[in-house]
Amino acid sequence: MVTQDTLREYAELAVRVGVNVQPGQLMVLASPVDCAFFARLCVEEAYRAGAGEVRVNWTDEYTDKLRYEYEEQSSMASIAPWRIQQKQDDIDRRCCFLHIKSSTPGLLAGIPGEKLQAVRVAEELAFEKFEYYTMANHGQWSIVAVPSIAWAKKVFPELEEQAALDALWDAVLAGVRIGGNRDAVAEWQAHITRLAENSRKLNTYHFQALHFRNGIGTDLTVGLAKGHIWEGGSSRADNGAVFVPNMPTEEVFTAPDKCHVNGRVYATKPLNYQGKMIRDFWFDFRDGKVCAYGASEGEDVLKNLVEFDEGSAYLGEVALVPDDSPISRSGLLFLTTLFDENASCHLALGASYPENIEGGAAMDRKQLEAAGANQSKEHCDFMFGSPDMQIDGILSDGREIPVFRNGVFAFPE
Repeated sequence: MVTQDTLREYAELAVRVGVNVQPGQLMVLASPVDCAFFARLCVEEAYRAGAGEVRVNWTDEYTDKLRYEYEEQSSMASIAPWRIQQKQDDIDRRCCFLHIKSSTPGLLAGIPGEKLQAVRVAEELAFEKFEYYTMANHGQWSIVAVPSIAWAKKVFPELEEQAALDALWDAVLAGVRIGGNRDAVAEWQAHITRLAENSRKLNTYHFQALHFRNGIGTDLTVGLAKGHIWEGGSSRADNGAVFVPNMPTEEVFTAPDKCHVNGRVYATKPLNYQGKMIRDFWFDFRDGKVCAYGASEGEDVLKNLVEFDEGSAYLGEVALVPDDSPISRSGLLFLTTLFDENASCHLALGASYPENIEGGAAMDRKQLEAAGANQSKEHCDFMFGSPDMQIDGILSDGREIPVFRNGVFAFPE
């Protein structure tokens, strides 16, 4: 059973390394009501770190489910003006955002996909102008996970509730490098340095494209955007604060060239999207756009993803994660992208991150699109890495350089 001291260590890591709240800064914490025990520790640690104000926005997925079951779609898709104004006020104050995730995979399985899509589109339209604040790293943001019994039973269905919860806590804490008398902050600093070195190596090649192949049928060539930059581990906000957007993180990532992706890719892990599970799915790309897709389960919500808006049928991110990452070695399927994407190479349908384009943070959307970076209100990662993944980097003169062999980095010496 997780101890109070361990929870406090995790909260301190989330606040001081993850979101890295600055003296006098407003920290906006989004937390499920079931995670109040951890949220309170984060609030305390934020004030100890010098935060000027901490506000908690509480959420409850079970209340949300009841709303989807009983409330009219038109009502749910009507966004209260005060919510938009509050977001505007937070960003005007140059806040930082810390998110606690603890969602139950597949909770909304019985909700019609059209209703889920309508509500999500309405929310994205209402808050679209604020997305750039975090997408372009103008302010700090970070996401951490807190296990719940409902989530734990999905990951460990064979265990009793408390045993499942304890096992998931062990896995989550191992993923964020807490436990075993380790100095978590020091380990994160060393880890960020390793990821930065992988990014540096990739950036020296200026690849024109990456070619992915594996034994289950993935054969995909992903062109890379003009002036693309590989990043990984940490980011830097406009105020100079270095933060870690995702905890855990094992990836290095960059921006594809929107119109130069061709071939087929097979997902290797399920995807929890709009509260529903999508399994055994695949995409065909032609000139950057998804031209065909399929799934053994959840194809209706996969359709919602591809057709969310004009840009959601194109790639916005390509990320490399070696098969020997700690999350992968655990052998667990966490059923949440925050963890599963750190066990596997992944792609994202939807928006690119401006930080992945040279000078991108100062560009507007049209300039980013001209560089090949996709624009969308969506950004959804899906996992396609495998132990036998082979990746070759293609140079501008057509030469190929090995990047991955059998699922791990294989840069030439």
